[in-house]
Amino acid sequence: MSLRIALLGLLAASGPASGYDLAKKFETSVAHVWQAGHSQIYPELAKLTADGLVAVEAEGPRGRKIYTITPEGDAELRRWLMEHTPSTTLRSESALQAFLVPLLDPRDGVAVLRRIKKEVEGRLAELEALRAAKNAADARSPGEPPNRFGAYALDLGIRQSRAALEWAEDAMADLERAT
Repeated sequence: MSLRIALLGLLAASGPASGYDLAKKFETSVAHVWQAGHSQIYPELAKLTADGLVAVEAEGPRGRKIYTITPEGDAELRRWLMEHTPSTTLRSESALQAFLVPLLDPRDGVAVLRRIKKEVEGRLAELEALRAAKNAADARSPGEPPNRFGAYALDLGIRQSRAALEWAEDAMADLERAT
């Protein structure tokens, strides 16, 4: 269901777009919180069209279709935002490794945690760069309200990454005391 909602949200926020354009927008925005590839996006657009939530506004060369959200799609997006309680269960390979790391020798466990920490540091740097770019874009439009689309999810990701770094430091220190 969430890919459907993500695509409706992108169309609602950015206006009519082709499947290719949506996939590119997905890669630079929603993909930071929800993963989907071209092979998933195009079939979902077909389903959204069949369900009347998006419409093909225009068709171009080589079958390129321009999709737009319908009033029914807007209503579905709003209903989902207002009524749907998101799952708080996460599937995280890092969390699974953290769960299983006590099975290793403490030195090996520290090595695993250092690798996880390095990945989180990279993710945090990427998210902070996105925020800097977003802030710069907002600064180039004085007098206009800042674009909040994606800003709250970006802030959440930064805060989660910072908390994960603190956790990694604490967990490594605990394992190092055990050696």
